[in-house]
Amino acid sequence: MSENQTQTRLAFHGSDIEQMEQYYGIPKESIVKFAANVNPLGLSVSVRQALTEHLDIITSYPDRDYKELRKAIASYCGTDWNYVVTGNGSTELISLLISQRNARHALVIGPTYSEYERELSLTGGRISHYYLDERRNFCIDLDDLKQALSDDIDLLILCNPNNPTSSALTRNELDSLVRLCDTQQIFVMIDETYVEFAPSVEAITAVPLTAHYDNLMILRGVSKFFAAPGLRLGYGITGNQSFLNSLKQHQNPWSLNSLGAYAGELMLQDTEYIRRTRDLILSERSKCLDALKDFRYVKLYPAYGNFILMKLKKEGLTSFDVFEHAIRQGMMIRDCSSFEGLPGEYVRFCMMMPEDNDRLLRCLGELLA
Repeated sequence: MSENQTQTRLAFHGSDIEQMEQYYGIPKESIVKFAANVNPLGLSVSVRQALTEHLDIITSYPDRDYKELRKAIASYCGTDWNYVVTGNGSTELISLLISQRNARHALVIGPTYSEYERELSLTGGRISHYYLDERRNFCIDLDDLKQALSDDIDLLILCNPNNPTSSALTRNELDSLVRLCDTQQIFVMIDETYVEFAPSVEAITAVPLTAHYDNLMILRGVSKFFAAPGLRLGYGITGNQSFLNSLKQHQNPWSLNSLGAYAGELMLQDTEYIRRTRDLILSERSKCLDALKDFRYVKLYPAYGNFILMKLKKEGLTSFDVFEHAIRQGMMIRDCSSFEGLPGEYVRFCMMMPEDNDRLLRCLGELLA
């Protein structure tokens, strides 16, 4: 592999469609985005129609407290609306939470989303990593993790289900972990971006725990499940009212625009869209896992997100080789070589429409079956 290829390999991420178009000369409209982890159904038809009919809503400021949106979020998540804060995507809330906690020593469970470490680096505190063990299928050894929580750690960050491994802790496991952290004065941030794709959301989500612990905040958004990354709507849930108030005080007013607030209420109440999404993702994930089990040169892991992580076991075949084989056929998967704490050759792809998934399976089979 040339130096130029190596640099390119490290640069491409899930949303880098424009770079794909420029580098490979493939029209971006024709690329199937298996790397973005976004619901392939696209924006809800009813939400799209309602937005079209209410565009004049942008002539007014949104409610500064986003009361109706917060109530819709609370109803959707099964929590108290006073526990809810909205933001300009979960990215803004990650930044606010990390800056306001101002941790002396943060522990990040990885391999995971790089934005956590980027924001932590701005606070000047110490950052440590607890990497999931591939030999355990990237499932956390809870007893071992508890031993890693040293006395000076005051912030724990985890993504559940985790990106890119698609592994997850159950609510009971999270309860045990958050309880221990509470005794050690460790605040816990759980990113639940992918929880709605889990086989059982109730078994995985930590939202009910926010009523019992004040050292916990859950972050979610509408980018992935509701296929609205451009809307920039995120929300956080915590029972710690003093921290919630502090966070709001440092948040820019009207961080979410009128269209985002209006659309958010509609999305979270669109039960038919939610049902169709879960039916599609759960069915296609099972189909893809079953098909991949017969591939000789692949190791699979339990998948709770809307994506599957695969370890490549064919000698001399790199993740970039597989990535490039797919992109030249108009399908963009994720070369996972840029994830810290993920040694070896791995690729990740999300569930798209059935015919696209079938085409990707045939493409991967050309190298790995």
